[in-house]
Amino acid sequence: MLIAVCVKQIPDPASPGALDPTTRTLDRSGKLIMDDSDSYGVELGLRLAEAAGGGEVVLVSMAPRSETGGLRTALAMGAARAVLVSDPALSGSDALSTAKVLAAALRRVGADLVLAATESTDGYTGTVPAQVAELLGLPSVTFAKSIALEGPEVVVQRQTEAGYDEVRCPLPALVTVTAGVVDPRYPSFKGIMAAKSKPVDVLSLADLGLGPEVVGGAAAGQELVEVRDAEARAGGEVVVDDGSAYEQIVEFLERVKVI
Repeated sequence: MLIAVCVKQIPDPASPGALDPTTRTLDRSGKLIMDDSDSYGVELGLRLAEAAGGGEVVLVSMAPRSETGGLRTALAMGAARAVLVSDPALSGSDALSTAKVLAAALRRVGADLVLAATESTDGYTGTVPAQVAELLGLPSVTFAKSIALEGPEVVVQRQTEAGYDEVRCPLPALVTVTAGVVDPRYPSFKGIMAAKSKPVDVLSLADLGLGPEVVGGAAAGQELVEVRDAEARAGGEVVVDDGSAYEQIVEFLERVKVI
């Protein structure tokens, strides 16, 4: 069983975010860490491999400057190896370009199951996993709260507002994992030391057979034209009860079209 987990490396959320003044994209020049949302996919992948009595968890990522800081954290958790796509031409890529790159990397891996977060915490588009599945021709199951392997099928408890649906689909497949559904393990000292020697295969666009015309800001289907500071939150409306407060509340609710 070969399980691939898509891992995004992002600027540390503990530090104030900044935009590149030239490209108006998120400044990724500093240290990058594993997106917390992806730790749940890594944990579920490791549990599935353990339950299968053997297997391998491979990480797939795309990041600038051959950055591996976030990948080393996931390797320390227990993943076997990583594939990293890094190329200057990737700067400014939109969600679709990112999906094309990840899909090409995943084709090389040839996984039986691909896991990904529902959405990243620095982009929140929530579209990349579905695009990857479409490009690879794989069935896609979203918002998984539980995953099990039963022979040639994957069985997913798909989270809904009313509870969950049980979904079965044939392997290979792509499944997105809801944050908070498991407790990701902490890397042990032994795991941290072992992660330093685990292989990370760094690939360029040429290695994937992709040209610069399909990635980067020039190929993006969207353009960020302006950035503004968020407006300061205004004070709330105070209703003083003089015997007619309920009328003022009803009037307010009608005004905002709640009732």
